[in-house]
Amino acid sequence: MSGKAEALIEQASFSLRGRNPDVLTCIANLSNDEVFTPPEFANRMLDTLAEAWAASHDGANLWADKTVKFLDPCTKSGVFLREITSRLTKGLADEMPDLKERVNHILTRQVFGIGITHLTSLLARRSVYCSKHANGLHSIAKSFMSDAGNIWFERVEHTWEKGKCLYCGASQATYDRGEGLETHAYAFIHTDDITTRLAELFGGDMRFDVIIGNPPYQLGSDGGTRDVPIYQHFVEQAKKLEPHFLTMVIPSRWMASGLGLGEFRQAMLGDRRMRELVDYPAASDVFPGVEVKAGVCYFLWDATHDGDCNVTTIRTGEVVGPMARNLGEYDVFVRDGRSMSILRKVQKRGELSINTILARDKEFGWTSNFDGFHEVRCAEDLPLYYIRTINPAIRKHK
Repeated sequence: MSGKAEALIEQASFSLRGRNPDVLTCIANLSNDEVFTPPEFANRMLDTLAEAWAASHDGANLWADKTVKFLDPCTKSGVFLREITSRLTKGLADEMPDLKERVNHILTRQVFGIGITHLTSLLARRSVYCSKHANGLHSIAKSFMSDAGNIWFERVEHTWEKGKCLYCGASQATYDRGEGLETHAYAFIHTDDITTRLAELFGGDMRFDVIIGNPPYQLGSDGGTRDVPIYQHFVEQAKKLEPHFLTMVIPSRWMASGLGLGEFRQAMLGDRRMRELVDYPAASDVFPGVEVKAGVCYFLWDATHDGDCNVTTIRTGEVVGPMARNLGEYDVFVRDGRSMSILRKVQKRGELSINTILARDKEFGWTSNFDGFHEVRCAEDLPLYYIRTINPAIRKHK
C-alpha cells in the first residue's frame, strides 16, 4: 500500500465519526456514581473552556497550541480526552502538517488521564488510542512503550482508620474487598501529595494547563441511610495542582446544604476565581435517564480571574443568563438569579426572618419524631388541636 493511500485511510478514520453513530452515545451508565458524560455535553464544556482561553490569551486558539497539557483525573469513557484530541488534530494541522506526527505528539505530550476502574481505563484507551493497548498494533499513538500510555490505572487501596477511609470517607465494612472486586479507592484523591504522585504516574514534573472531568459523585452508604459524596475531593485536589483552568461537572447539591459539604460550599462561593457556572436543575437535561437529586452543574475555574462569576441556568431548553454574580453574597447559593431582586427588596425591610420561628427539622419549636401516643390521657399531657378539612363531596355522600 502506498504512503498516500495510508494517509487517506488515517484521515478517513477521523472524518467518519460524523457519519457513523458515536459508540459513546450508546453505552449505559455503570451506576449513578459512575455516570458517563455524553459527547455533546463534553463539547459544550470544551466550548466554554476555549472561549475563556481566548479571552485571557489575546484571542489565541487553545486548539492550535502544541504546548498545552490536559488532564482528566477521573476518566471513564475517555470522552473528554477523545474530543480534546480531535480538536487539537484540527487546530495543529497548519503547524504540524503530517497527520501521524501530529496525532502522536498530541497523544504522547498533551493528553493525560487517570482511570477510575480497570474497566473504564480500557474503555478510555479504546476511545483515545483506538486500542486498549496504547502500544498495540492498532493504536494511533506510535511512541508509547507501555500498554497504558498516558491513561493510567492500577488498583489502589483505602487507608482505614476507625472503620472509614482517611481520604474519601468510604465505609470499611462496605469497601474492604478482596482482589476480585474494585476498591473504588480513586488514585487522584488517595494521596497527601498529588504533585509528587502525578510525577510518579507520568514521569517528571507534570504541570497541567487544563484539568477537566466528571468525577464519581458518591460512594455507597456509610452505614446509615445516605451515600457519601466524594466529588468535592476531586475539585479540591485539582486546585492543589494549580492549573490555569479547571472545569468539572458535579452535582448541584453543594450549593445549598448537606452531608458535610459546608466547608466545600463556602470555599466555592468565596473563590473569586470561579469564572463560569452553568446550572441544570434537572439532571436529565444532561444525563438522560439518570436521577441526580437537585440537578448538576459545571463550572470553569480560572487561576487568573478575580471577580464576579457568570451564572447561567438551563432547564428543558430555557436559558437564563449569563448573569454576573458575586457567589459569596450569601452563605448558600440562590440558584435562580431572577429571584435576587425580590430577595434584596425583602431584606431592605429589615424584618425578622422566618428562621426565628420556623426550621425544617423543628417546625414552630416542635420536633416531628413524636412516638409517645397513648389512649388514656395523663395529667401532664398537653392537648393539641388541628383543623380537619372534609371534601364536600364526601360529606354529601355521607
